[in-house]
Amino acid sequence: HLHARLPEDGRPTGDPEIYNRFLPQIRQRTDAVVNITTGGAVTMTVEERLAAAVRFKPEMCSLNMGSINFAFHGAGRRITDWKHAWEKDYVLNSDDYIFRNTFRDIDRIITTMREGGTKFEHECYDVGHLYNLAHFVAAGIVEPPFFIQMIFGILGGIGPDLENLMFMKATADRLFGRDSYQWSVLAAGRHQMPFLTQAALMGGHVRVGLEDSLFIERGELAVSNAQQVAKIVRILHEMGHEPATPSEARAMLGLKGGDRVEF
Repeated sequence: HLHARLPEDGRPTGDPEIYNRFLPQIRQRTDAVVNITTGGAVTMTVEERLAAAVRFKPEMCSLNMGSINFAFHGAGRRITDWKHAWEKDYVLNSDDYIFRNTFRDIDRIITTMREGGTKFEHECYDVGHLYNLAHFVAAGIVEPPFFIQMIFGILGGIGPDLENLMFMKATADRLFGRDSYQWSVLAAGRHQMPFLTQAALMGGHVRVGLEDSLFIERGELAVSNAQQVAKIVRILHEMGHEPATPSEARAMLGLKGGDRVEF
């Protein structure tokens, strides 16, 4: 799951030319499934958010299943030393952001991306987003099997409580049937590893990364995405689970294959 930033100051960008600086390198080095965001940043237009995915036609792209207040200004109040000039306003003004994902926006992204065989990481920040997905399933616009990413702990979305995790899973089962979808969990900040462990116990998949949490332990910043991956793999191994290979993941998700992307 990839976002891009401008090299000079780290500002979020949807520019395909920036993506083109790292997508070919990733493909050369690994057979992992590449998932390009269509969420981008809350300040981007839908056109900007779609640009890279349209150009490169990945096996998978993210798809946010509803509009929410997407706020992270609370964390900004603890920062006194801003690295770049744009960051302070971007973070502290997030209490006035609406992350727009209307039904028309969602339909546009689905219609545009499925022409190239791209499938979706349906990102659900609240239980209503599952019902939004059910609307598209009922209309025949989304067909099983599909992949649901349940998201917890973003201010504006569903809270990071284990009862909510069980509620989201039960709701998805009721709406879609257990055999119609694969599901995964991400949780923000300190909730990341505990929530993912619980999701794995419930039969779900897991997502880690610096986008979701900057930490590897309480009070200790992670040095890389890979460090978080290594930690969750250790936890899964202790539970008797083995991470899927790229080929196994493609089969589970019904993906078109890495030879059919355009990067």
